Amino acid sequence: MPAPTASTLAAISARRARLAERIAAAGGGVAIVPTAPERPRNRDTEYAYRFDSYFHYLTGFTEPQSLLVMIIPAGAASAARSVLFCREKNEEREIWDGFRYGPAAAREVFGFDEAFAIDVLGSKLPELIGNQPALWYALGYDAGHDARIFDALNGVRAQGRAGVTAPADIRDVRTLLDEMRLIKDAVEIERMRAAAVISGRAHERAMRTTRPGSFEYEIEAELLHEFRRSGSQSVAYNSIVAGGANACVLHYVSNDTQLKDGDLLLIDAGCELDGYASDITRTFPVNGRFTGPQKDIYELVLASQYAALEHARPGQPYNATHDAAVKVLAQGMIDLGLLEGSLDGALESGSYRRFYMHRTGHWLGLDVHDAGEYKLKGEWRPLEAGMVITIEPGCYVRPGEGVPEAFWNIGVRIEDDVLITPAGHDILTIATPKTVSEIEALMPGR
Repeated sequence: MPAPTASTLAAISARRARLAERIAAAGGGVAIVPTAPERPRNRDTEYAYRFDSYFHYLTGFTEPQSLLVMIIPAGAASAARSVLFCREKNEEREIWDGFRYGPAAAREVFGFDEAFAIDVLGSKLPELIGNQPALWYALGYDAGHDARIFDALNGVRAQGRAGVTAPADIRDVRTLLDEMRLIKDAVEIERMRAAAVISGRAHERAMRTTRPGSFEYEIEAELLHEFRRSGSQSVAYNSIVAGGANACVLHYVSNDTQLKDGDLLLIDAGCELDGYASDITRTFPVNGRFTGPQKDIYELVLASQYAALEHARPGQPYNATHDAAVKVLAQGMIDLGLLEGSLDGALESGSYRRFYMHRTGHWLGLDVHDAGEYKLKGEWRPLEAGMVITIEPGCYVRPGEGVPEAFWNIGVRIEDDVLITPAGHDILTIATPKTVSEIEALMPGR
C-alpha cells in the first residue's frame, strides 16, 4: 500500500484528536489499539496480511506487529500523546520480507509523538499505563494482546509500594471508535467512491464476458483481474458468483459450477482500496436476455430497492429502508402467486421470509459489515449525513409446494453502496448497469 498522502495523514491525525477529546471528557486515561496479528495459512506460510481496521483508522500504518498507545489527561485533549510501537528497521529482513519503516521513520512520516521498537513493549507498557485513571482497550478481541495487557497491569500493580497505581477502570475503546467510524470524513468518502468505481467496472467486465458454458470461477477471475489491474489491494470479502439455483444460497462461495443457457447469474463482489470496502450485487442472464419469469422477479426486486432509496436520507430511522423494501416485495410476491392473502397478512405473519430472509443493508466502511450500532436505547437510530450504507433487497425462489414452477431456482439480489448526504443520498455505485435495458444492452444475446 502506498504511503499516505498529506491530506490522508491530516485526516488520521484529526481522528486521533477526536478520540482524545472523547476520552478527556470521560475522565482521561490511556488507550491501547493493536493491529491484527499475522495468521498462519499452513506450515511455514501465512495468509496475506491485513491490518486491523481500528488501528488503521487511527494510524494509517499498515505493518504487522504494531500497536498504538494514546495517553490523554482528563479534560486536556490537546495535551494527548500518541506513541507507536512497531518493528525495528532491519535491512536483512527487508531482503526477505520487504520494506519496513522502523520507529524513527514511522514517527516522522505518520506524525506520532513518539515511537519505539515493538520488542520493548513489555518494559514500556507498564510505564505508560501507570497512574492512569482508566484503560481504554478492546478486552477479549485478541488473546495474545490480552496477555500482554494483563502482564503490563500486573507489572504496574507490583509497583504499588512505590506509589504507582494501575487503572481502576477498563473500558472498551470500540464504543467510542464505532461511533466515530459511522460518520465518514472526506478522505474516507473519496476512497470509498474510488473503490465503488473499480468494483463497478469489474461487474461490467463480468457481464461482458459471461456466456453459457463458462464456469463460475472463470467469471470470478474476471472480477479479480479488474480489481487488481485498477489498483485495489484485495477483495473486500469472498466473492459470490452464483449461477442458477446457486443464487438461492445467500453466502454461496464455491464458485465451481458451469453456467447454463437460460439461467441467471448473481454476483456479489467488491474490492478493497486502501482499506476501504465496496460491496455490489448484480444479477443478470447468462445468455444476455431475461426470460419472462426472470424479468418479473428482477423488476420486483429493483422496485423494492427504489422504494428503499426513498428513505435513504438524514433523519429517517435506519430500518425505514428495510420496511419500504419489504412492503414492495411482499405485495409483489402476492401478485406473482408466490404468496396468498393480503399484504397486511404477509407482513404480520412474516410469510414473505420464505423468499426474502435477510436485512436490506448494513454499514459499509473499513469493514464490509462496518462498525457501529444500528439501535440506540432500543430504537433504530436515525440516518445522518456521512454514513454509508448498502441497500440490497432480494428474492430467492426455491422449488417447493405451492411455488409456481416458472419461478423455481430464480435468485435475484441488487445491491448498491449509498452515502447519506445533507440533501438525501448519493449512490456511489450508480454507474454499474442495473436496469433490465442497461444489462441487456451491455450483454448482446449470444
